Amino acid sequence: MTTFWSTYICVLTIGSLVGLTWLLLATRKGESKGSTDQTMGHSFDGIEEYDNPLPKWWFWLFVGTLMFSVGYLILYPGLGNWKGMLPGYKDGWTGVNEWQKEMDKADAKFGPIFAKFAAMPVEEVAEDPQALKMGGRLFASNCSVCHGSDAKGAYGFPNLTDNDWRWGGEPETIKASILNGRHGIMPAWAEVIGEQGVADVAAFVLTNLDGRTLPEGTKADPANGQKLFATNCVACHGPEGKGTPAMGAPNLTHPQAFIYGSSFAQLQQTIRYGRQGQMPAQQEIQGNDKVHLLAAYVYSLSKGNEQASAK
Repeated sequence: MTTFWSTYICVLTIGSLVGLTWLLLATRKGESKGSTDQTMGHSFDGIEEYDNPLPKWWFWLFVGTLMFSVGYLILYPGLGNWKGMLPGYKDGWTGVNEWQKEMDKADAKFGPIFAKFAAMPVEEVAEDPQALKMGGRLFASNCSVCHGSDAKGAYGFPNLTDNDWRWGGEPETIKASILNGRHGIMPAWAEVIGEQGVADVAAFVLTNLDGRTLPEGTKADPANGQKLFATNCVACHGPEGKGTPAMGAPNLTHPQAFIYGSSFAQLQQTIRYGRQGQMPAQQEIQGNDKVHLLAAYVYSLSKGNEQASAK
């Protein structure tokens, strides 16, 4: 802020306080002592106003407000370039400095705990109750908006509690996904294989790979879809359609792997127009230690599902 505008704000603010103080004291001087039957000389709809003094508690409330204002302007920034004298803030109080102070306090308290878990393998952290509780809170604050509070995903967002992993479900792979983010791209094929080709490929995926039946009256040729699949799709999804984790290509033999829906119509929509999804990188936001806890928590979700399936 320039010196001119800083001076302008100081003069305006201090002048207003001085003016209000004078007004309060000046009106107090002319007041009568005690109650009186004398009126102010005007009437509104037959109602007259008595010329009684301002109640003391009301007067002192005004005085307290003015004193508070002076103290506030001394401690906090409010007078142009004045940064305030509030203790504990090197460059004066601001919302940013307050946030940084709280973060420094939290890092000093919880930093050693995060560091302890970060030095452990993800698999071991996933078995620690304290670590899982911390990871669960981090997940609820940062990940649940997309994956849901129960981590079971939503339309366009994968379920993290099952065993279908687009980029791999190994502990370090999960951590890499959270740390660096992922960008999955399914290209649009309508202009390449045509509308009938889209229907044929969707029919092949639905019947041969997924093992379901086509809707009644569907005009599609799964055999031709298999040929088109072999020509255009195996590079990403593999000859058996079981996906390629290194490319983020899902396993097409599992209906739960279709995060955009697995019905015949939804499959056609995906093949026709393609899909794009991005998992934002958390390295700059959370840091390695917190991501390590998040990875352990997410790994524990699917690990629990594996154990339940084995029983």
